[in-house]
Amino acid sequence: MRADAVGQHVADVAVVGLGAIGSSAAWRLAARGLDVVGIEQHEPGHPWGGSHGRTRLFRVACLEHPGLVPIARRARELWRELEAASGEQLLLETGGIMIGQPGSRIIEGTLAAAAAHDLPVERLDADELARRLPGHARLDPGDVGLWDPEAGVLRPEAAIVAAVDAARAAGATIRTGERVLAIEPDASGATVRFAGGDVRARRVVVAAGPWLPQLVPGLAITPHRVVMSWFRAREGGDASIERIPLFIRSVPGRDAWIWGHGALAGDLAKVGPEFDGPFEADDPDAIDREIHAGETEGIRDLVAATFPDLEPEPAELTTCIMAHTPDGQFVVGPTDASGRVVVAGGCSGHSFKHASALGELAAQLAVDEPPFTEIGFLDPRR
Repeated sequence: MRADAVGQHVADVAVVGLGAIGSSAAWRLAARGLDVVGIEQHEPGHPWGGSHGRTRLFRVACLEHPGLVPIARRARELWRELEAASGEQLLLETGGIMIGQPGSRIIEGTLAAAAAHDLPVERLDADELARRLPGHARLDPGDVGLWDPEAGVLRPEAAIVAAVDAARAAGATIRTGERVLAIEPDASGATVRFAGGDVRARRVVVAAGPWLPQLVPGLAITPHRVVMSWFRAREGGDASIERIPLFIRSVPGRDAWIWGHGALAGDLAKVGPEFDGPFEADDPDAIDREIHAGETEGIRDLVAATFPDLEPEPAELTTCIMAHTPDGQFVVGPTDASGRVVVAGGCSGHSFKHASALGELAAQLAVDEPPFTEIGFLDPRR
């Protein structure tokens, strides 16, 4: 990053927020030889937003939208590239199971993605599910399963740190512990304002997670608090990921579905409820970090109904901030025709698997490259 004649810091692109998407955007921009400054109010891999919690699910057969499949494929390539650069395992491909009634969103969404992109998804009836996956043998009559052999588990904190390190190695300037107060686009670029000074850039990528609506008003994004939960095995039970493979599935006898995976080596099983809202907006700077009495009753009931191998009382709990859009899809793209400000966020509970590729898309849009896949369904102006 250089200074202009009046001492103002100048960059080709400023990236605001170095979490899931922003860390990769900074890396992919710097890898293009651009002068990049990445700005993060905390430290990379911090626990105060929506990109922590030890693991995140990775899926290629994305039930949320068939257009996400090529993004997941590109993300996998980039996660592997970061693994090679960092020397750390970031993505463990274990395979995963989707379970529900024929015609349900879980089943039909996964089948639509598989059909659109010729994915190797295998359909299992209830008997085959019980035989091959006994940890998932509690089923409703008529349930079916779809096995996605390309699914797996990501390590979010390590992935973010690896992307920031790769950005720095490619020449990016990384500024941490600095809070952005405003982003002001104009005819020739944009000014990113801090308490102690400004950064001037030709383009700005804003990937500030739950803080995105504060910095770019008008986006239909609702930040809200959620609780993440981990579970240990019952006495005599087996909580391992081999016994309870990665899953998104319906809950027997309930109008509900859950997601998670069995325990990786040295860890606990992770299970969470799926919910579509409506959500009440929370201030990401004032999130209640305490877990309150009665707050885990719902997940205890769902785990008890589904997994005979798990102790239904959570063994560990923590809070997280999600940022939902009305249609459950992300927002990736310029905010207006000038293209001075590109936003990337609106996680809606399923973005981390795609984060490296969403960073790539944000980088492409910031330098007027055509995106590697069709992303009209992610346009923030939709």
